[in-house]
Order: sequence, then structure tokens, then C-alpha cells
Amino acid sequence: MDNMSLINIINFPVLGDGRGTLVALEANRQIPFEIKRVYYIYGTAQGVARGFHAHKALKQVAICLKGSCRFVMDDGKDKQEVILAKPDKGLLIDAMQWHEMYDFSNDCVLMVLADQVYDESDYIREYSKFIEAVNNHVHSSAK
Repeated sequence: MDNMSLINIINFPVLGDGRGTLVALEANRQIPFEIKRVYYIYGTAQGVARGFHAHKALKQVAICLKGSCRFVMDDGKDKQEVILAKPDKGLLIDAMQWHEMYDFSNDCVLMVLADQVYDESDYIREYSKFIEAVNNHVHSSAK
């Protein structure tokens, strides 16, 4: 996987006129999957980092509706950073991508759309286990 493939930004169509701006999101159109869960993070204290996990199968799109935050995306070989700061851009977080979020602005509202309902067994919460899973996948797919 090349480094550029770690960051997959989706540009959403922006509609609007003198009254304001609108972004519409539809499953299997702007969002590349059926949406089964929506959650959002806000009121994150200064200096707090979040994430620090990967998912075995879950796919998500993160959208910073207000303010900004920084993501570090990691495929087990390469890492890349991106700042989300516009409500018309979404970050696709694919399965088996370790992700960490930092530098939340005071007014940050981060919404996440997911293709599955919450399932704790889908999480990989230890980085060493993530690296082990990535290496096992690479070796099994090479056979």
C-alpha cells in the first residue's frame, strides 16, 4: 500500500444560495456504504487524544462539522496525517487502519458514519495486536 492510499478524502457536493449552505449525504452515493450507525464527538478537553484503535471489518467516514482535528492514519507500515476542518470533506477510515485523533479545537464537532452497529469484538485496541494482524493478513494473502 503506498502512503497516499492511507488518506482517502471524500469531497461532498455543496449546495446553497444566499440563505446558506447545505451538504446532503446519502448511503451508497456520497458515503460509499450503507449507514448503520452515526455518532459524534464534541467537548473534547484540550490536550486529549482519541482513537488509538483499528477495526477488523468496520468502515467509517469522519466529518468535522465544526472546528478542526488532526488524524494520524496507519496501515502498519506507513503513517500519514490529515487535518479535518471543513464540513464538506470526509475521511474514509477503512477496515484495518489504525487511527488516532489529536488537536481538537475547542469548538470541534466530529461526526462519524459507520457501516455496522457497535461491536466491541471488531475493535483492535492494542497496537502490537494490530501489527500482528496486519502481518498475518499479508502472509496469508501471499500464499
